[in-house]
Amino acid sequence: MIRCWTSALQLAELFVSSLMHMGYGFYIFSTAVAGDASQALSDLLFKPNLDPAPKKEGSNETPNADGLPPIVLVHGIFGFGKGRLGGLSYFGGAEKKDERVLVPDLGSLTSIYDRARELFYYLKGGQVDYGEEHSKACGHSQFGRVYEKGHCPAWDEDHPIHFVGHSAGAQVVRVLQQMLAAKAFKGHENTSENWVLSITALSGAFNGTTRTYIDGMQPEDGRSLKPISLLQLCRIGVIIYDWLDISWLKAYYNFGFDHFNMSRKKIGVRGLIDCLIGNAGPFASEDWILPDLTLQGAIRLNSHLRTYPNTYYFSYATKRTRKFMGITVPSGIFGIHPLFFIRVLQMSQWRLPPDVSPPYKGYRDEDWWDNDGALNIISMTHPRFPVEHPSCHVIKDSDCQPLQPGIWYYKIVEGDHILFIINRERAGVEFDLIYDSIFERCRKHAFRKTPILPDHVQ
Repeated sequence: MIRCWTSALQLAELFVSSLMHMGYGFYIFSTAVAGDASQALSDLLFKPNLDPAPKKEGSNETPNADGLPPIVLVHGIFGFGKGRLGGLSYFGGAEKKDERVLVPDLGSLTSIYDRARELFYYLKGGQVDYGEEHSKACGHSQFGRVYEKGHCPAWDEDHPIHFVGHSAGAQVVRVLQQMLAAKAFKGHENTSENWVLSITALSGAFNGTTRTYIDGMQPEDGRSLKPISLLQLCRIGVIIYDWLDISWLKAYYNFGFDHFNMSRKKIGVRGLIDCLIGNAGPFASEDWILPDLTLQGAIRLNSHLRTYPNTYYFSYATKRTRKFMGITVPSGIFGIHPLFFIRVLQMSQWRLPPDVSPPYKGYRDEDWWDNDGALNIISMTHPRFPVEHPSCHVIKDSDCQPLQPGIWYYKIVEGDHILFIINRERAGVEFDLIYDSIFERCRKHAFRKTPILPDHVQ
């Protein structure tokens, strides 16, 4: 009887979570459509008679024209860049705060590895090359989207770039820096870790999250999916979306799996069945983002990643929990987005199943209870597992001046996982304070006084 009640509660929770996530997705999509329709109508009724103003020499297309390093904003899971969802901004319009800001559109559900490759070619230009060995192992095409002209073709060690990553976007930038250090891009043998001037993480997913297990990843291996879960519904929906291959819809929003060739025009009905039953596609080869966000997946990634001595690092960890009589609970009701309230509560009580081996030595459930509804605080401050990287907890920004490279400065702020994206009105004045401090740090405090010669590169 108890087992039946437990199963019924789990199904009810799955039903409610599915409705909330679908409702929020529809809200975002409809908001973008309504904004575009309104803009189109306005342009039609009030068409300006003046010629468009000439483009400034220092526009985003020539980000290094005056020697000012560009700031690249990298979105997280289910995110989108400039050009997707019409005029909607993933970063809530923060890109307008500085003249040298780029917002690339990467795969919203593709793996950290694939997104890092896409980010490189977005900046330098050329056709995305996922690597022959990786592509064969994961069952997708080696080459992807073509960027005729990179958004920052002058990018090199003498013209480094600032990166700001939200959620999984922060880990994407770290993997990109490791690839640059390893000279992993064919035809670009002069890359190095010093191409990255600074990395700022906003709710960065450095060490994985226990939410992946709540949503449907198996805690035993951190790779496979539970048969009945929110992620299974997501998997089915994504496969059908890509298979239908409705051009105008995919131009508006794309999950990023075009290199898996799941279109109905290429694989037909039989190919759709193969993808749905798990014989083909990104979910079969585990080359998608959720396995990278489990604790095991993050440890696998981090084992190859370094904190480099000539790069500046800063991290903002968001938190929506507090202690009440020794118990971790949500810090409020009205301040948490409805999409995350249930997850904040579930993550604050989550325990590793007793029959599952701990993901690392010294693991404790209570270390992972403080969270923002999507990520755990212990995951967002700085890379910790399997080896903890140098770090410094910051209370006031003035405490870390002057900045030192090679150290993760981190600050804990009150907010849920999406407080500083999409809807800037939710965060209010905090939105401006966060992004103003990020851009000011990039412009005034994170720079190299002298060029780094090749002989001195560590």
